[in-house]
Amino acid sequence: MLFLPLYDDNPTRRTPVVTIAVIALCVLVFLWQLSLGQRGEQLAVYSFGVVPAVLFGHAELPQPLRVIPPWLSIVTSMFMHGGFLHIAGNMLYFWIFGNNVEDSMGRGRFVVFYLLCGTAAALAQAFANPTSEIPMLGASGAIGGVLGAYLVLHPRANVGVLFWFIIIVRIITVPAILVLGVWFLGQILSGLSTPTTSDGGVAFWAHVGGFVAGVVLIPFFKRPNVPLLEPAHSRAFAVLPPGAAMRRGSVPEAGDRRRPFR
Repeated sequence: MLFLPLYDDNPTRRTPVVTIAVIALCVLVFLWQLSLGQRGEQLAVYSFGVVPAVLFGHAELPQPLRVIPPWLSIVTSMFMHGGFLHIAGNMLYFWIFGNNVEDSMGRGRFVVFYLLCGTAAALAQAFANPTSEIPMLGASGAIGGVLGAYLVLHPRANVGVLFWFIIIVRIITVPAILVLGVWFLGQILSGLSTPTTSDGGVAFWAHVGGFVAGVVLIPFFKRPNVPLLEPAHSRAFAVLPPGAAMRRGSVPEAGDRRRPFR
């Protein structure tokens, strides 16, 4: 059984330049990682990923790997990924939900918001195990902040979710509060059930930290005329054929007038 978000029903007024740029940068960095080969990529992960023990001064990297100051790795790690599924999942969620959050605050503020959420996420995971020498990387924490902001802005917006069970394939429109609420609950439960001494794996506390940061920061970053808790734009729990996804998009053309920009 598969449940996969594909798009939302929220139009945007402006082209999401920052969202597109972040996705492009993450893809370019990932291609650069692949070009290094297995050994080179491993060294790059230690050089540019967040190593909690190094960040907090409990350990030091070998001299050849000290390319940047430890604090700067919080930023560089946001644009690196550990595999195809890792980057594909992150960029899909960012593409669906990032455009509306960017639209709510403008491009400059969105850059600052994104980096702050990513920083909060990295610190949340690092504080969970400050002596860990396992590098952390990925945009998941910063994107978690975007998801938290989206939930506060558009809890009743509908997300087209692909439902696939054996030969049954449908798209169901599900309110964002359910899609993102279930995602957030899953991160908490996974974090509680995963030992902080675990050798690698998913940084669940980074997701939680980023999400909470997004919820807390969005009232201060959104434009004053942008409301919180917007109403729904379409009917929830509608069942659509698979082809409907080809006719829908998360990012309508700039200047879309299907709803007033507030």
